[in-house]
Amino acid sequence: QLHPVESGGGLVQPGGSLRLSCTAPGFSSSKCAMYWYRQVEGQQREGIAMITSADTTLYKESVKGRFAISTDKTEDTVYLQMNNLKSEDTAMYSCKTAGTTDYCNRGPLGQGTQVTVSS
Repeated sequence: QLHPVESGGGLVQPGGSLRLSCTAPGFSSSKCAMYWYRQVEGQQREGIAMITSADTTLYKESVKGRFAISTDKTEDTVYLQMNNLKSEDTAMYSCKTAGTTDYCNRGPLGQGTQVTVSS
């Protein structure tokens, strides 16, 4: 089973940048896609970015132009570069695999990494 592990969160000032990492050994060779989600406590989790095995990307409108998702297939790692961060980006960020196979779809959501945008 694919178990993603996130890292890279922290406290950053508005307008700042962070790069999150999501490592899931085996996801690249399994041709899985990877989704980044975020969740504010008490609110519903939302999908914000995804990348397929063919490097097709999709973004939620609110992060388009500020966030960029990319993959290092040799490291089974997906990155989320976040620029021009805003206070409303404060959330727990998690990743999860998905795809056309049960193996990709059944991977759990990672434990997450907290991003706090505050002055």
